[in-house]
Amino acid sequence: MELTSEDVRDILQLLDGLPYREMTLETASFRLSLRRGADGGWTQATEVLAEPTGSAAPVLAPAPAPADPAVEPAAAGLLDVRAPLLGTFYRAARPGAPPFVSVGSEVKPHTVVCIIETMKLMNSVTAGVTGTVAEILVENAQFAGQGTVLMRVRPAGEQR
Repeated sequence: MELTSEDVRDILQLLDGLPYREMTLETASFRLSLRRGADGGWTQATEVLAEPTGSAAPVLAPAPAPADPAVEPAAAGLLDVRAPLLGTFYRAARPGAPPFVSVGSEVKPHTVVCIIETMKLMNSVTAGVTGTVAEILVENAQFAGQGTVLMRVRPAGEQR
């Protein structure tokens, strides 16, 4: 299941008529946290969770992406971390903050590696695998289409 911006908007419209101030919704593929601010508006945080499949290599995006001729194929053993939805790619939580990860950073499946901003909603993207960031392919604050390869991770135990 993919959580779209329209889904979030529909959830917020439903919640506006209720007395709740906070809600967390979690499925196997995402975690959505909503909180009502002092002004009555909602703040939202979404974490897209990786979905490993059986004994095969983890699938790090909800849907396969078409080949991007501008992106070189991954070196043997590297896994792609793809944009789960279209939006602006950010390496840090806010301007001037240190990036979530850099080349050489150690990551675990739930390590946030970047944010994709879609319609003013910040969506955390996790690594989906334990390993080391080997490549970052998208520049900070650049648009990324759904399925775009954002970075590549060398799984723990893989030789260089």
